[in-house]
Amino acid sequence: MSRRTTLGIIAIAALGCAGGAFYWLHARNNQPLPDVPIPEPPGFHAAPAPEKSGYLPPEKSPASSETRKPPSPAESEPQVRTGEVLEYSANVSKLDNVATLKLQVAGRGNFLGKNTWHLQAFAHTENPLRMVFELDDQFDSYSDAGALTSIQYEMHLSERGQKVESVQRMTSTGNEPAPQDATAARVLPGTRDPLGMMQFLRNVDWAKTPEVRSPVYDGHKLYDVRAKLVGTSAGIAVPAGSYTASRINIRVLENGVEMKDASFTLYLANNAGRTPVLLEAILPFATARVELVKVK
Repeated sequence: MSRRTTLGIIAIAALGCAGGAFYWLHARNNQPLPDVPIPEPPGFHAAPAPEKSGYLPPEKSPASSETRKPPSPAESEPQVRTGEVLEYSANVSKLDNVATLKLQVAGRGNFLGKNTWHLQAFAHTENPLRMVFELDDQFDSYSDAGALTSIQYEMHLSERGQKVESVQRMTSTGNEPAPQDATAARVLPGTRDPLGMMQFLRNVDWAKTPEVRSPVYDGHKLYDVRAKLVGTSAGIAVPAGSYTASRINIRVLENGVEMKDASFTLYLANNAGRTPVLLEAILPFATARVELVKVK
């Protein structure tokens, strides 16, 4: 199996829902990463979650409800839940369970003076793929709690026994210096990372906003991601159970040009948490199905 194919498979799993392709081509030393949290970055102060965790609502103004601005898609029904853990398996072409993915909400706190969600993902290859490509990767997102735009995105990668650490502080102006242990990533205003994009899509009120778009930075490139509701009653059977789900088609553009050889479909359960139950991906080298296995 080629390195490109293998990386693409794991990209599907690690990305989870936002589309695009990762290019994880740098490596260093040789210990795999366990599923334990990387120490919080300087400037992040954890805060206890309220009884109903979610986005902080905008401050009320003296203006009447008739003159208030309508809420953004991510403000209508907040769904982020501290401690949530979602576990997935990735099946590629005729190979089942080639990789596992765990998404979790590590907590909420204050980061650089902003109310912030700490989101995490862990990706691992499984046998038989693991025998030829051992991969244990961790991703950490510090996303603004109000809009889920990315403040800092971290990739802690262990591939074939070699490791690379990437900590990227987002800046839309280029004027904010990054700390010594991070690099500045110049992005568009409103940019989300893949984990923040996952939560954003879960919080869209698709009945009122059937199509959304967002810049997404995957740690390597900046993409224009467009998601559109195409169905509301798909019957989905995955290891975690049977669901009725809304079907979201995801298109990915790079430099204004759509990726014609890749397509993604995300299924969100029609439940209170809008749980992502299935991601289907068609890529030049394979088709993939990332299925929900367990909810904690």
